[in-house]
Amino acid sequence: MNAQPLYDLAPVLELMAFGLLLALGPLCWVWWRNRGTGPSRRLQALCVLTLFLTFDLVLFGAFTRLTDSGLGCPDWPGCYGTSSPVLAHAQISEAQAAMPTGPVTHGKAWVEMIHRYLATTVGVLIIAMTVMSWQQALAARRAGRPEEARGAMSPWWPTFTLIWVCMQGALGAWTVTWKLFPAIVTLHLLGGTGLLALLAIPASAMSLKQAGQWPALIGKGVRAALWVCLVLLVVQVSLGGWVSTNYAVLACSTFPTCQGSWWPAMDFAQALQIWRPLGLLADGNSISFEALTAIHYTHRLMAYVVILALAGLWMAMGHAPALSRQRRLLGFFAVLQVLTGLSNVVLDWPLVAAVLHTGGAAALVTIVVWSLTATRSAVSPTTTQRPA
Repeated sequence: MNAQPLYDLAPVLELMAFGLLLALGPLCWVWWRNRGTGPSRRLQALCVLTLFLTFDLVLFGAFTRLTDSGLGCPDWPGCYGTSSPVLAHAQISEAQAAMPTGPVTHGKAWVEMIHRYLATTVGVLIIAMTVMSWQQALAARRAGRPEEARGAMSPWWPTFTLIWVCMQGALGAWTVTWKLFPAIVTLHLLGGTGLLALLAIPASAMSLKQAGQWPALIGKGVRAALWVCLVLLVVQVSLGGWVSTNYAVLACSTFPTCQGSWWPAMDFAQALQIWRPLGLLADGNSISFEALTAIHYTHRLMAYVVILALAGLWMAMGHAPALSRQRRLLGFFAVLQVLTGLSNVVLDWPLVAAVLHTGGAAALVTIVVWSLTATRSAVSPTTTQRPA
């Protein structure tokens, strides 16, 4: 069997066409649901729907990683130079026969390709958002209404989001061609979380505009707490991605201690070697169990800090009635994160809990970004309404 090239662009046009076909469903739904409304309302609906589908994509990306399906197709962007595992049936069968529990099986190939199909669909929707926003901005300028051209979302925002999603595509390609290089896979996870934030900002802003509302004024302390929690969440998502991509979840199988100790044997020097292949160090030696323990325990220690910060934010948001909905969601997902994090340790990393743990982290980032977009700092901490 000849070696399959890591990059094979033969099916790229077919994959693009398939992504466009899949995206027609959400696009038609947006147009039908908002028939008779203006272009701004349709753009807002498209942005919210794209945010929802991107969250689904992040969840399915976690499922792909956790089922070891990241190399289900050993090339990119297709599967053995084809657009579907059906067309690559012979090659997949040969690889599976040679290694039945290996990285390439029919099931893993389908999981990997469905993830790519979903990613292509989200990319098409973001292209549609970009085109629509520029059309609206240019039409408003030609009509002599520059204030409408600015609107609730500058056309440069979806343009930047489109560039971001292209970078995500590149990281997805390198995830495959670099054989699950931990730093690349972690950056891919962070990129997906960042994409959610980029979509949450205009979705929130345009929803407020469509409702005829301004961002609520809240105390500066609550705003500061939101920013602190956002930074901590990004750090914790990075650490969590590093745990997952290094398969260090089971380095500690007890809680609250690890390996029966409050401070187990750990090798932080190896744990902090970022640019290295999966399972190896920069010098080619295998990474030690002590390093995997350090990776896991660092994430656990940071989790205590994040949970305390989120608890403080939850209490502070009680003084901002405009954030009552976000506060309820924040509390729910914070509790979910604790429960799924514990179950990953004590129940031997169950798949459902692991996927939900990734989703919960992404949801918390999205909720905090939504809260920041929907509010502004008040001149006085007691001010709750926008002055006339």
